[in-house]
Amino acid sequence: MRERFGSKSAIVTLIGLTLAVFSYVTTESLPIGLLPLIAKDLGTTVSAVGLLVTGYGLIIVVVSLPLTRLTRRLPRRRLLCILFGVFVVATCLSAVAWNYWLLMGARMVTALSQALFWAVVTPAAAGLFRAEVRGRAVSILYAGVSVAALAGIPAGTWLGQQTNWRVAFFALSGLGLLVLVAVAAALPNTPAGQGAADRGSAPDRGRYLSIVATTAMAVTGAFTAFTYISPFLTDVSGFAESSIGPLLLARGIAGLAGVFAVGYLVDRHGRLTMMGLIGLQVLALTGQYAFGASQVATVITISVSGFTLAGLPATLGSRVLVYAPGASDMASAGTSTAFNTGITAGAFFGSVLLLGPGVRSTAIVGALLSLVAFASVLAEPVFSSRRQVAPARADKPLPADARVA
Repeated sequence: MRERFGSKSAIVTLIGLTLAVFSYVTTESLPIGLLPLIAKDLGTTVSAVGLLVTGYGLIIVVVSLPLTRLTRRLPRRRLLCILFGVFVVATCLSAVAWNYWLLMGARMVTALSQALFWAVVTPAAAGLFRAEVRGRAVSILYAGVSVAALAGIPAGTWLGQQTNWRVAFFALSGLGLLVLVAVAAALPNTPAGQGAADRGSAPDRGRYLSIVATTAMAVTGAFTAFTYISPFLTDVSGFAESSIGPLLLARGIAGLAGVFAVGYLVDRHGRLTMMGLIGLQVLALTGQYAFGASQVATVITISVSGFTLAGLPATLGSRVLVYAPGASDMASAGTSTAFNTGITAGAFFGSVLLLGPGVRSTAIVGALLSLVAFASVLAEPVFSSRRQVAPARADKPLPADARVA
């Protein structure tokens, strides 16, 4: 198995990078579970502490592309070590912050490092493996996102509640230090721009831009519904508040399954995998709206939407490695910006709907936005910049995703 997938050092490095993804995602959302504790300790309001998450996401949207362009000449191992070093120091500073503004500043520094991290981690991980298995490697990498939602954030919340919110941040800083050591020891010191996955294998600016647009629309649709899933479950489906945790756990388990399902499909059927995920999302959100009063139907629909949303980042990461029109880190920064823009826009649309038609409407509007994304991925070949594909050389076949019409 190891020989078919990759070398021992490549697998160890991939595990380290997956832990890095887990650490960043957990750190980004950890204040959500610790809002009252942080607010009480720092003498501020819960809404002000909520801005620690909102501001974090906005920083990622704004600076991903400029930071990636600014640092693109740095060797990847050095750059990732710098980023993890910043993560360790800034997260430790968050843990010792004695007032709100110091905590906010430390969080913004962490967000700056995460913005650049998303751009470089996918090509860094994919470049460790043969082209035939890079989709599987990327799916393992992005499993860190699902595990963070499934275990990292709940565990960090529990640790903060049992001890002190600062202890949870100290624990994440320690995990970041382990990642730093692992990456410094195992990641190859490849010069900038010379990694195996630093350029698209079938560059196509038109298809890449279509993927970016599809991403923004699909994620906006998903988060229009998901941001307000808790009031949907209680007000529409009639679940008790005590049931929300187990229901989100079920959704998270389905999401983890989605990540690994994508890993087995995306290398050979990239566009079809993306079509399938977005199509399932349309059906799931439509079903959530139509049958929201049925608790059984709601469990099924939110699990399916968890499956699709979790599988989407791995699909995007793999497809960008095929169609990136220039450097793959710049292309990854573009899809990261689109993804985070979708999260922000979805939360905004959901809040407007919540005040107007009500929480049930978030599901159908999310479905409609997802339908637009589905139409976009259907039309993707129309936007291709490759008018004619030359026959592939026998020793260097065209990537499977590029062969899909």
